[in-house]
Amino acid sequence: MIIVGTTQPRTVAIDHARLDTLRRVHPAWRLLLADNAPLVASFLHQSYILPNVRTYSRPEILSRLEDTLFSVREVAGPGSYPREASDYLEEWASDERGWLRKYYPLDSDLPHFDITPATEKALEWLSSLEERAFIGTSSRLLTIFDLLRQMAEGSETDPEVRIRELERRKAAIESEIERVREGRIDLLDETALRERFLQVEATARGLLSDFRAVEQNFRHLDREVREKVATWEGNKGGLLSEVFGERDAISDSDQGRSFRAFWDFLMSASRQEELSRLLEKVFSLEAVERLRPDRRLLRIHYDWLEAGEVAQRTVARLSEQLRRFLDESVWLENRRIMEIVRSIEQKALSLRGRMGEDPVAVIDDSRVHLGLPLDRPLYRPPVRTQIRDLPLLPGEGDVSTDLLFSQVFVDRGRLERQIDRLLSQRSPLSLGEILEIHPLSRGLAELVVYLVIASERRETVVDEGREESLGWEDPEEGVRREARLARILFYRR
Repeated sequence: MIIVGTTQPRTVAIDHARLDTLRRVHPAWRLLLADNAPLVASFLHQSYILPNVRTYSRPEILSRLEDTLFSVREVAGPGSYPREASDYLEEWASDERGWLRKYYPLDSDLPHFDITPATEKALEWLSSLEERAFIGTSSRLLTIFDLLRQMAEGSETDPEVRIRELERRKAAIESEIERVREGRIDLLDETALRERFLQVEATARGLLSDFRAVEQNFRHLDREVREKVATWEGNKGGLLSEVFGERDAISDSDQGRSFRAFWDFLMSASRQEELSRLLEKVFSLEAVERLRPDRRLLRIHYDWLEAGEVAQRTVARLSEQLRRFLDESVWLENRRIMEIVRSIEQKALSLRGRMGEDPVAVIDDSRVHLGLPLDRPLYRPPVRTQIRDLPLLPGEGDVSTDLLFSQVFVDRGRLERQIDRLLSQRSPLSLGEILEIHPLSRGLAELVVYLVIASERRETVVDEGREESLGWEDPEEGVRREARLARILFYRR
């Protein structure tokens, strides 16, 4: 069973046999034992983990690896790492190593490379070997208390107990409000601020690693589906029942429900705005600025969206694979039927003129088919349509031709350039946010062109659970029009 989710696995007991197996087959362990482990780990960490890049095309990653090899050879000598960069790249992506994943995107004929979850685990473990100058324990203890309190309160079924707890919290909040009004404000010191920020930073980057593991699990499911389709010999219903049953089991598991709740929470526009506001406020604190934090953390929630979208597209490929299997099965069945019909025709032609010599066919059993008179439908005369032959008379009327000269032209290229210009500054953007910056000047016709652009772009997500209200001024009638439709998110290409 494939496990999907963002939770960490429980600690399990390991014995000598299990460790020996992991040493031989696990890619992370093979990476630590490799002779060129410093080169592999440092290059992958600087190329993927630090800049938070999910994938590179072959020319891009090859150019970066050639620059890295040139720098390393200048320090360690020209004889170190004598092979070509392309040889190292193909070796790291082979099944024997499993440190990189080589694949072809749908819209590109160039191979792309991404690090595997096992490689990310090895890099994370290597990073943990460094001595940390500051180890925070207070914030993690508070996190444990908060989680235990949520579990205890969330599982309480007695209304009286829950009301007493809420009243206690209400009294504590009112007491704090009174202290603030009196000027007694409790502030976190610099140590507490730094401790909490480092925990936020580690958790945020850990979520990206979890997304890569989720995507890997879905790819395993996709591979299993393809193997079953290639080797399936039963009927279509049996295969679909097995595949959908396995997928439902994954979606209904604890990890699957946790991932779905996380994705729904992240797709909320108000939550995204609140998270952006909190990050900007925290980064402006003097205690946090002294840590010199990575500014990319300010857009970490957009990185979560992009990573989650990759996992969602992997799930979509499962449905596409099943649809293709059904289409191929129907085609094969039709072809088999035509082969049987043609064999019957050929057999009939070969027996022409030889009737009566030998038996043509033998019927093992026969039955009398009775046709009762009352089972037959009664005769119904067809309804005849009467067509009247009337002469055409010349008409009279004053038709206005103004509509022929009041056509509305919408420049689609201009709208696409506006979208790309805004996405270069921030991604994703909803259609409502785009229209706030560039209001509709052509009315409904311009809105329809925006919808056409959204339907043809791959980097577009429709959030069916939320609606947006889009308005424009009607210059002809002098009124304001409004359209309500599902929220449309545009992503950077």
